[in-house]
Amino acid sequence: MAQSILVTLDGTVLDPDTPFLHADDLAAVRGDGIFETLLIRDGHARCVDLHLDRLARSAVMLDLPAPDRAAWQAAIDVAATTWTERAGNRTEGLLRLVYSRGRESTPAGPPTAYLTVGEVAPRAAAARESGVSVVTLDRGFSLDLAEAAPWQLLGAKTLSYATNMAALRYAGSLGYDDVIYVSSEGAVLEGPRSTVVAVTGETLVTPPVEVGILPGTTQLATFALAESEGWATQTRVLRPADLLVADSVWLISSVTLAARVTALNGRAMPEPEDAKKFVDLVNRAICVQPE
Repeated sequence: MAQSILVTLDGTVLDPDTPFLHADDLAAVRGDGIFETLLIRDGHARCVDLHLDRLARSAVMLDLPAPDRAAWQAAIDVAATTWTERAGNRTEGLLRLVYSRGRESTPAGPPTAYLTVGEVAPRAAAARESGVSVVTLDRGFSLDLAEAAPWQLLGAKTLSYATNMAALRYAGSLGYDDVIYVSSEGAVLEGPRSTVVAVTGETLVTPPVEVGILPGTTQLATFALAESEGWATQTRVLRPADLLVADSVWLISSVTLAARVTALNGRAMPEPEDAKKFVDLVNRAICVQPE
């Protein structure tokens, strides 16, 4: 197993056992911060620009200082290079960017910013290979909440992930692998750590971010490549019934990439003959370099 690494925003690589986070950091005591998770594959961090775009949007929503994009980019490069040198080109890495409001005891002090890299969890490889069984769970809010209550931070990637982890544990207790949230009206939202994409023929459909979900970096990259290759893409409100009649349904994310939904609420989902075509699309999309 490759040893994890810790990188400060100035590009300094530290021993992962080095004490770094203060006990009163607001990331720890209140979850008051944001993060991004990137995949390191073949020596490169993937979809960096999309992740830095989302980091900046989340910072605005939380009224954090604007992230220094150049510094984050440089630190990401250091982290990816260091990981590849130590772990090898064939070992994928999970790169996490963390940006919090800083210490509670020094409210006028600087924000906390750092990066970590570790191995991709075995569950990700299993989900890619075998798919996931999914249960729909009520997220507890309506489609218009993001606009009506911006302080709820819907659509920001915050460190406050307790509810998402609780949902995954609850699903596990019922024998499911993952979750798709639905709104109070029964509309499909997102997974706790993924974006929902329904595929029918060569048409890809995903819920709109306006309903209060996180803009998916992997979804954006996949749809952009798909459109350039002649696929049709749609962003619209979906219902669970729409998922049941699709050729296939996928949970896509930055690290797991494409996990096919094999069962939804206990009902087996069909496996299309060309499932590998979508997987290939996602794998190629994260490798496209921005112009």
